[in-house]
Amino acid sequence: MSDELNGGCPTPGRFLPADQQMARVAWPSQHSIQCLFVTRPIDAEENAYFVRLGPHCYSPTEHAGGTWREDELHLAPIAGLVVHEMERWRQAHLDPAMRFSRFSFELLGQIPRGTIEMHTEVVRPGRTIELIETTMTIGRVIIRGRAWLLSTEDTSAVAGSPFGPLPDPETQPDFRMSDIWPGAFIASLRGKRVGPVEPGRGCAWLTTDVELVTGEPVSPLASFCALVDAANGIAIRQKPTDWMYPNVEWTVHLFTQPQGRWVGLDTRVSFGPDGLGLTSSVLHDLRGPVGMLQQSLTVRPLHT
Repeated sequence: MSDELNGGCPTPGRFLPADQQMARVAWPSQHSIQCLFVTRPIDAEENAYFVRLGPHCYSPTEHAGGTWREDELHLAPIAGLVVHEMERWRQAHLDPAMRFSRFSFELLGQIPRGTIEMHTEVVRPGRTIELIETTMTIGRVIIRGRAWLLSTEDTSAVAGSPFGPLPDPETQPDFRMSDIWPGAFIASLRGKRVGPVEPGRGCAWLTTDVELVTGEPVSPLASFCALVDAANGIAIRQKPTDWMYPNVEWTVHLFTQPQGRWVGLDTRVSFGPDGLGLTSSVLHDLRGPVGMLQQSLTVRPLHT
């Protein structure tokens, strides 16, 4: 095999300059999936968070940059990418009538800028209920994501929710998260503020013109999930210049599948007395509420 075909993924954690990045394809080996160089250069001006390098391999763009550190990726677009990978797996292996009802992502460390590889497997097989797991690796396993899939039934006669809808985003004032938070991902968002803001309490609509994966069809569900982690930043309890409160996990429960490009967040943030915190959000699309998000926070003072 030529040296070109023996080339692997870039060094874990290394974010290659745009003029050195090359698209890759997946190549099976005895122990893992390798990423191999091919000849299409990655455009530095990609209007997407990720570029596909192979069947289960991606490269982040600058749009995916994090908030708490300059050398990390933001969890929000990463979560959308994991959901996108899970959906592709579902389409290839399961009855299309199965629906995702819950996602839970465990964050096992800082998300470095580097080549991303995914692996999906079944944890609990079944004809009407199934649990799958997708691991995301950047040199080492960074995220373990699990999702429950349930068979569908016609329950329209009993459908309903006690959560009220949010007002239409087009009727609300503009809101820029980048006025408060740094990072390229946050800068890629457009927002509309809903109602008054109090410490630890706020509502907003978010959307973006940035694609999840360059030139690739992405479902409304994956696009929706690519924005919901921003909930931790719309209802600020303490200034992020004085305190840090990143989430260590991300759990979404859905009772209907989201649609459209807008994500509505009705969010509450709580801090305990001993370093623990919780962000809770009712999730909306333009039709109304669709589910809930919970984020467990580690709350720490920023020392100057």
